[in-house]
Amino acid sequence: MTAAISAAGASHIVSLFRQLALLHGERPAYEWQLQECWQQASWGEMMALVERAASALIRAGHCETDRVGVMARNMPEWTIADLAILAARGVPVPIYPTSTLEQTRYIVADAGVQILLVGEEAQLAVASVLLAEGLIRQIVVFEQQDVSGDDPRICSWASFVAAAPDQPALADRASRFSRDDLFTLIYTSGTTGEPKGVMLGMDNLLAALALHDQRVMVDERDRSLCMLPLSHILERCWSYYVLYRGATNLYIRDPQQAVSVMPQLKPTLMCAVPRVFEKAMGTVQAKVAAARPLQQRLFGWAMAVGARQAELRNRGEGGGWYQRLCYALADALVLSKVRERFGGRIRYMPTAGARLDDKVNGFFQALGLHLKYGYGLTETCATVSCYPDQGYVMGSIGLPLPEIEVRLGPDNEIQVRGATIMRGYYHKPEATAEAFTADGWLRTGDAGAIDAAGNLYFTERLKELMKTSNGKYVAPQRVEGVLAQEPLIEQVAVFADARHFVSALIVPRLETLEVLARQLGLQAQSAAELLAHPAVVKLVEQRLKAAQQELANWEQVRRFTLLAAPFSLENGELTPTLKLRRKVIASRYAHEIEAMYVE
Repeated sequence: MTAAISAAGASHIVSLFRQLALLHGERPAYEWQLQECWQQASWGEMMALVERAASALIRAGHCETDRVGVMARNMPEWTIADLAILAARGVPVPIYPTSTLEQTRYIVADAGVQILLVGEEAQLAVASVLLAEGLIRQIVVFEQQDVSGDDPRICSWASFVAAAPDQPALADRASRFSRDDLFTLIYTSGTTGEPKGVMLGMDNLLAALALHDQRVMVDERDRSLCMLPLSHILERCWSYYVLYRGATNLYIRDPQQAVSVMPQLKPTLMCAVPRVFEKAMGTVQAKVAAARPLQQRLFGWAMAVGARQAELRNRGEGGGWYQRLCYALADALVLSKVRERFGGRIRYMPTAGARLDDKVNGFFQALGLHLKYGYGLTETCATVSCYPDQGYVMGSIGLPLPEIEVRLGPDNEIQVRGATIMRGYYHKPEATAEAFTADGWLRTGDAGAIDAAGNLYFTERLKELMKTSNGKYVAPQRVEGVLAQEPLIEQVAVFADARHFVSALIVPRLETLEVLARQLGLQAQSAAELLAHPAVVKLVEQRLKAAQQELANWEQVRRFTLLAAPFSLENGELTPTLKLRRKVIASRYAHEIEAMYVE
């Protein structure tokens, strides 16, 4: 990349990408799968589509600063639409493709979205309800399907962008590009479960790109697998950084296919959440456990040698001749073969969004697959801190990016200040005020520590908002409030933080349950015996399934344990205002909770 094309001196992401298109021309910008075959598009083709889409928005009545929703799985059209909205000086509003009708309705209404770009049939179904309700006025469908029907308010992406770009209109809007423009309005859940629209400016995005230049290395030879949802700030900013550095972005719609396509695509980079690596490690370990004893011992020896090599590499040392010989042998016999499952060309994999267990981290470092572990929030335009290439400290969440200031406030709360910090929450001045200290530092709600070398450590969440190991936020009060409406449930406490799904401790309403038990012809000598009956467990499972229809899939309780004794003030499980003391409950029922996560 030439020194003249830098995010540090840019005024707008679209202007920056137009310069890059002139520089890269026919070089590939992205690849995607179409009917089992992988297609490739150049920088010139990508920006031509961006200009056509931006003109289409203007023709459709889009005005500057209008909010436009994007609700789709990962595909090139997502990024093209994102840039097109910005080229028309609009504000993109990403919506998770798996969002429920209720969640989508709230975001669309709060943001004032009028045009909604959707990916496939599932998102079209949700959008069609909002169109019928009058909340939006137009739907554009990315999927190359025949959008049948006589409703002119619904059209395909292909027909939407078919006309030639209106260069004068685009030039007119580009003349007002500014770092003060909003880059996005992206919704994140609060502790009450009501989404908050995080306002990130163009200055935030460009600062994030420039700061990453000082910490991570990406160049034109790299190929990055885009598998996290683009509606998440981590993948969206990372994908922009990949393109900004002239690398190729590889789009896959189903993240479950990531590992299976890696040998074919041979990516050098992949941004992922810890849960991806937890599952991958479990798969490898299961195969080792099923192998012959000699193969198990060979794997164990190779991993020990690999772990030693990872330590030396982290210190910038090569090791003695014996270590080099052992590593060459271990790599040839074992480690390289495991790396081939990831394509064999991985340089590093950024990971954030949840706690990464040191055992998982160490496992991949020993394989020679460097996990660049980090920490950030939507409110910080993703990255606050991450591992350097060398000198990282296991157990930490890395060093803050250059020019990002981090301090510890009361209760050791991690507080952040810098050019990437949000402007505030849309239409929520009180929530915005609460998010910042009196002297202007962002309060993360997370407790941590900082060592003498400046490494940042995460210890616990001060706010009760939970985040699964898949990087999804779960507001426990919201889930509990939904479940408590089921007549069969008296009390419920849910758990999900750093776990890969939501579980629950449920205290049934015994009177109601006893009536149902008699109707089913069940007999029991005690409440505990009744709750353990398979028919009762199945009944509660059915009621839960029905009660959770309005929750997103990642919010839904997948496993539960029935308790005979209610949570009480006397046992310290409830506050004087009858709120759950979650930490007390988690400690008292630690065995039951852990049992729900046994595979």
